[in-house]
Amino acid sequence: MNELARHRETPLDPVTQEILQGKLLAVVDEMGIVLARCSMSPVVYEVLDFACGICTVAGDLVAQTNGITLFTGTFSAQVRALHNRFAATMAPGDVFITNDPYRGGTHGCDFAVVRPIYDGDAHVGYAITVAHWLDVGGTVPGSLPADATTIFQEGLRLPGVRVMRGDQLVDDIVAIIRENVRLPELALGDLNAQLAAARIAEKRVQEICTKYGRTTLMVVFDGILAASERLARAAVRALPDGCYKASDFIDGDGRTDERIPIQLTVTIAGDEMIFDYTGSSPARAAPINCSRGALHSAVKTIFKAMVTPQAPSNDGWFRPVQVVVPDGTVFSAVKPSPTGWYYEGSAQASELAWKALAPIAPERFSAGSYTSLCATYFCGTLPDGNEFVHIEPQHGGWGATSYRDGASALIAVTDGDTFNYPAELLEAKFPLRIVRHALNIEGGAGAGQWRGGFGVIREYEVLAAGTYLYASFGRSATRPWGLAGGREGSLNYIEVQRPDGTQVRLSRTAYHPLHAGDRVRLVTGGGGGWGSPQDRPAARVRDDIANGYLDPATAASDYGSVARSPEPTSAA
Repeated sequence: MNELARHRETPLDPVTQEILQGKLLAVVDEMGIVLARCSMSPVVYEVLDFACGICTVAGDLVAQTNGITLFTGTFSAQVRALHNRFAATMAPGDVFITNDPYRGGTHGCDFAVVRPIYDGDAHVGYAITVAHWLDVGGTVPGSLPADATTIFQEGLRLPGVRVMRGDQLVDDIVAIIRENVRLPELALGDLNAQLAAARIAEKRVQEICTKYGRTTLMVVFDGILAASERLARAAVRALPDGCYKASDFIDGDGRTDERIPIQLTVTIAGDEMIFDYTGSSPARAAPINCSRGALHSAVKTIFKAMVTPQAPSNDGWFRPVQVVVPDGTVFSAVKPSPTGWYYEGSAQASELAWKALAPIAPERFSAGSYTSLCATYFCGTLPDGNEFVHIEPQHGGWGATSYRDGASALIAVTDGDTFNYPAELLEAKFPLRIVRHALNIEGGAGAGQWRGGFGVIREYEVLAAGTYLYASFGRSATRPWGLAGGREGSLNYIEVQRPDGTQVRLSRTAYHPLHAGDRVRLVTGGGGGWGSPQDRPAARVRDDIANGYLDPATAASDYGSVARSPEPTSAA
């Protein structure tokens, strides 16, 4: 019996286990700080469109920093794809890079940088960082063409290549990147930031090995995964066995406004769950598709929200989960289907799982939300002749729960802990001025015993000619669903108003030219309500009127006699 096997038979003392688990979480947080501070792209250092993690040699995630929720489930698939390809030739000082959506990734803009971690000559794990690069080539700046029909229109795709050998950059790979993106300084700056984050992870893990021994580290990895698995299985056993179904529509795919049917059956049997997306629409010749890596992330996100949303993420939590889907659907795209807007497809996959499970776990899941990330791109040319690309996710309204009103102005579930741009930074870097940022009271939210949260209105004035817009606003026709008699929420959309007063309304749009003086109003919807509106306490209706969230006419329409209840009088 080897040393590791002997240690695995003898459980590590809980104090050492807890100390080293805490150290690993501190390492991934440090990775995130290094990446954000070194990045050159606002979408990374302001929006926080990245994530960092540590995986075992087998590819199991054991520690991850907060960031993009959707990266939770891609790390292990990406690491395993690289391990399977390079294990025989891997050596200390190697670093690999991939942005391939068909090998565990999301879309072409999300680059994974993976560094094998060595203690001496012994391979003990992997460090991984994933970050959104502002441009990777393709037919439009930003590399997410709304009218793409094939992956080849979405820019440079690296299927997994060495970018460092012996801790030296591979010049040929760097040259390929430099010559295939519109903003090479930003791209290579972000690459260097990711390399620095991965290197600090290796250094910190080596320090753990020096102090505690690599065998102890391996036992800690096992303990993290096993403990999370036990808790996850216990949480699933507490749910009623059965089959739970949900169906919905994706509103347009980028090329058409067609409503695309999707469906899910969740089966709970003992301590295991199966998420079966069979029957959902075939993949589209449009960028709305997501691949299996993003689908697994979508499912893992909702499963984690159900079993224990506050605990650190690792792959042990997801061992009770199985995802079933045939190849070639909108949730399991294969080459050459485009995946530029994968975050829209995976958001719908998350929402389906949320909708299916909400009736049996009302303490965890709300009514329907605005769902779509509502990603918006402003592109053009600056006065110095350089191109600019501004990408920003939009916040919106979440659904009500069985015990409180929905959250307002919160980012979509797919994007986790990301932020929008501060007005000061945005106006300093781009020919745009923010003229309004407010709750979308006009659109409203789903009425109910508990009402939905409100979306947001973010309005820009365009300052330069030659600017144009492309965007992907889902939930533009199918409203967020209510629960237990609650009413539906409101829709997402874009309004562009010319100085002469003419106005156009958009949702998913491939290319919309803008002019100096135009106003672009980005509007996100309110979430669905929970429970009958007639059961809402009159005091809450009056508070909403007093706070400007409801006008008296809407209150009377939504809440009827409740809204007309007189103010309580004080006792004499």
